[in-house]
Amino acid sequence: MSNMSRRQFVKRGAVLGAASAIGFPSLVRGRGLNEKLQVGFIAVGGRAGAHTGASHEEGLQCVAFAEVDKTRWNGVLGKKGWEKATGYTDWRKVFQNHAKELDVVFVATPDHSHFAPSMTAVSMGIHCYTEKPLTWSVREAQLLTAAYAKNTKVVTQMGNQGHSGQGWRIAYEYVKSGAVGDVKEFHTWTNRPVWPQGGDRPTYTSPVPETLDWDAWVGAAPMRPFTGDKEGRNGQGPYHAFNWRGFVDFGSGALGDMACHTTDGIYSIMDPGYAATAEPIIMTGPVKDQWPSGMVVKSTYRAKAGRPGFTTYWYEGNDNGKPYMPETPEELTCDGRKLPRTGNLIIGTKGKMVVHGDYWETPLLIPEEKRKAFGRPKQTLERSPGHHKEFFMACRGEKPREFSRSNFSYSGPMTANIQLGNLCARAGKKLVLNEAGKIINDPKINDLAWREPREGWGPLEMKI
Repeated sequence: MSNMSRRQFVKRGAVLGAASAIGFPSLVRGRGLNEKLQVGFIAVGGRAGAHTGASHEEGLQCVAFAEVDKTRWNGVLGKKGWEKATGYTDWRKVFQNHAKELDVVFVATPDHSHFAPSMTAVSMGIHCYTEKPLTWSVREAQLLTAAYAKNTKVVTQMGNQGHSGQGWRIAYEYVKSGAVGDVKEFHTWTNRPVWPQGGDRPTYTSPVPETLDWDAWVGAAPMRPFTGDKEGRNGQGPYHAFNWRGFVDFGSGALGDMACHTTDGIYSIMDPGYAATAEPIIMTGPVKDQWPSGMVVKSTYRAKAGRPGFTTYWYEGNDNGKPYMPETPEELTCDGRKLPRTGNLIIGTKGKMVVHGDYWETPLLIPEEKRKAFGRPKQTLERSPGHHKEFFMACRGEKPREFSRSNFSYSGPMTANIQLGNLCARAGKKLVLNEAGKIINDPKINDLAWREPREGWGPLEMKI
């Protein structure tokens, strides 16, 4: 990271001074294999329930948690043995009051609140699992990548569960065995968004429920009034507890929600580094308070390690009900088949492959005749025991740190590239980047790659 970007972020008096005053430890965690890992949760409702459940089943002991909505606190307090865990609505208090006790932290808040607690945990030497997308912005992802490199005893994982599956591994083995030749293009499409996008800021406001800490929910984003359920959507207002994904200030749209799953195989197979260019080739409208209801993003990647450069296309949303997705290739129509509703199409110099689903579940050479003739590729990659399992094993020291495969050295650059798609949509133009991930055709746009946190809501400690 450049000195300029470091100055943009680090307000030494506010960040380091606050850390010193509170007396945060910079500890190297390392319990014996037979001791329970002490865990904290930043959010316990919604998607976070998968992490509280997995941690409880694995025998971790919950020390403290933060959940802005008190109606969801039972996600921890309702679990046997965790009844005495201390609950807060403000994530900062988990670290301020319990940092010395914590071995592991899970972060599963809305996108805009991923970075600050994740950076705090890693910088304090606490193992950290953060939901996808790892961060809300390009720069945040780059900073977390740097923090992982600096804090070499910390185990990390991003929550893209398909990365622990065998689908992308089989696709990798197909590609590396020459089944499609040199890869030229990846086409990736999704059935998202399944929440409102394309609109502007709500014009009405609502009283904040007594059970919701709205200040903590907004967190690092610019403050705005609370808006509740005006239209009888079972408590689902425009923001809390689900529809926030469509708003630029809080979510990352369909791209941020699904690309960490659906493009995962691209990064696993190609190890591409930062994109060379990114451009929105179709948008249903400009970025307003919400992301557009549909768009197609084209990115190019440089040649590397003896392989040629390649191009990716991302499709989301629809145009008047017709979903954006690639045309069905001849290699499928000849078998009387169509593309799945979500998935990938890989185009190489010697063939094509279709990957079904969001998680790279089923990679298939096409047409069927070629798949049968080629057979299954030779297994060359180790399979995973499971996404949470590999993280816990690395945290306990049963396996090396990198056994947690979607660690921040992998998921950080991946998230930066994904959020680059949203960044070019906000800029409304093609972006050209150098190999370090800095925009060079319009340096002013680098400012959009970062958002200064609302006062008091940045990381409590940042060791990069």
